[in-house]
Amino acid sequence: MFRLVRPSFFCPQATITNKIPLPFLPRLHFAPEAASTAARTMSTLSPVESAKKAAAARAVSEHLQPSHRYPVTLDVAFDGADEVDAELNCIKGGGACLLQEKLVAIAAKKFVVVADYRKLSKNLLTQWKAIPIEVLPMAAPDVLNQLVALGSTGPLVRPGVPGKAGEVVTDNGMWIIDAPFAPLKLLSEGAGAERAADGSWGVKALADEIVKIPGVVEVGIFFGLDGSEAAKVGKFGLAQKPVAAYFGMEDGSVKVTNAAGSE
Repeated sequence: MFRLVRPSFFCPQATITNKIPLPFLPRLHFAPEAASTAARTMSTLSPVESAKKAAAARAVSEHLQPSHRYPVTLDVAFDGADEVDAELNCIKGGGACLLQEKLVAIAAKKFVVVADYRKLSKNLLTQWKAIPIEVLPMAAPDVLNQLVALGSTGPLVRPGVPGKAGEVVTDNGMWIIDAPFAPLKLLSEGAGAERAADGSWGVKALADEIVKIPGVVEVGIFFGLDGSEAAKVGKFGLAQKPVAAYFGMEDGSVKVTNAAGSE
């Protein structure tokens, strides 16, 4: 099983391999019986939770070895996603921790997504309708205007209600803007480096434009190189995209998607 030794300071929303500031990453120990124990507990869970557990158990068993530890440079990082497209681009930030999640992803030699079947789409923004963007609070009005100019329909600062009055405040003291856009084109669909004549965007083109807006801290699109691709070209530390995504399906099976396609 997992044995997690938490430091005295950690992100309140932290999970095992993400959302924890890198200097405070805990040690994680893995025993082979983890997958079988997880399987025994799934019978008491809802179908969606069972699907997530099945995907997590398989992902961990295939990628995490007993000798792995988590210093600042990670061997492998596991995390969820709000949506994953056919080319393994991801939207993350539904939990308002996207900057720390991206720091973990780029610190990992391999980043692996674990999610349920509802998060799998051909194109981003098909089911998850808005891009989470972490912004400096004083810049929020200008960022909203710039997002509208880029084609976003009704971007909003994420409210904290009903949990709290006012805006959602991230662990970094920032606000989150949720910016709806039309579904994003894939490279295989001819997505270019700029906005298309019909007003549509490709994943990389839109992410690059958003992050250029003054006051934007980070954008919740994980795209570009994965860890394996980055290692081949000597760009370790720049990989945001997962090497694989494991989806717990509604029928109890696990679907695996990687650079070679789907299992």
